[in-house]
Amino acid sequence: MKVVDSISALRDTVNTWRRNGETVGFVPTMGNLHDGHLKLAKKAKAHNDKVVVSIFVNPMQFGANEDLDAYPRTIEEDKAKLISVGADAVFLPSVAEMYPAGLDAQTFVEVPGISDSHCGASRPGHFRGVATVVTKLFNMVQPDDAFFGEKDFQQLQVIRALARDLSMAVKVHGVPTERETSGLAMSSRNGYLTDTEKATASAIFAEMQRLKAGIESGNTNFVQLENAMVSNLEAKGFKKDYCQVVNAATFEPASDSDKELVLLVAMFMGKTRLIDNMQITRD
Repeated sequence: MKVVDSISALRDTVNTWRRNGETVGFVPTMGNLHDGHLKLAKKAKAHNDKVVVSIFVNPMQFGANEDLDAYPRTIEEDKAKLISVGADAVFLPSVAEMYPAGLDAQTFVEVPGISDSHCGASRPGHFRGVATVVTKLFNMVQPDDAFFGEKDFQQLQVIRALARDLSMAVKVHGVPTERETSGLAMSSRNGYLTDTEKATASAIFAEMQRLKAGIESGNTNFVQLENAMVSNLEAKGFKKDYCQVVNAATFEPASDSDKELVLLVAMFMGKTRLIDNMQITRD
């Protein structure tokens, strides 16, 4: 696996592959890799001749009171994991390499509408940072295919929109959420949980399944279902950020006529913010 830390070296590597007629898959990450990330790399490997994985903790998508400095950085372990799944290159840029003029002078990308609600409302500026860094990375790698986890469902939809709206050639793939045996969605932030908190956190998945079953049995009182889920989780010590059934395309609150839905959830367990979602199709 080739390790590169400059845009020029990355482009040289990709251009060599291109001259050989090889396709390129791309997986952008912030590191501290778990099996969910490795699943993305394996999917990329199955679709493409070569795979680039980037590791960059992007300061632009962190708020003033968020965990940028504390975010876990495990580069050597990450490289070993990527070698084990056959990644061909890892891109490890510095902040200066990504934002040479500084964050305040950086041109940004913003996806209107879909960026405003849920995680966008809870974390102002977050999706601007995501959209900007992903656009830059797409321009650097020029991949044929890019792979993102469905756990960050809103983020995935933001990235699909920017690729479409900016006429990018890349095909954006969503990959189903990888879960612990308990049902807890894998996340780098799970490392912030104590063993007791982690055991309790599995209740999010159980409650999502309960709500989904309610809708599939014909209950369209979405607010009632949401409130019951929140009450059950609050009784276990969670604090709600949001919990809402929405139209999967528009992110507007679900209506009786909607067929493709997604349950979006963000809960605090102690100081740790956990997000998850479940897609629901109504007959």
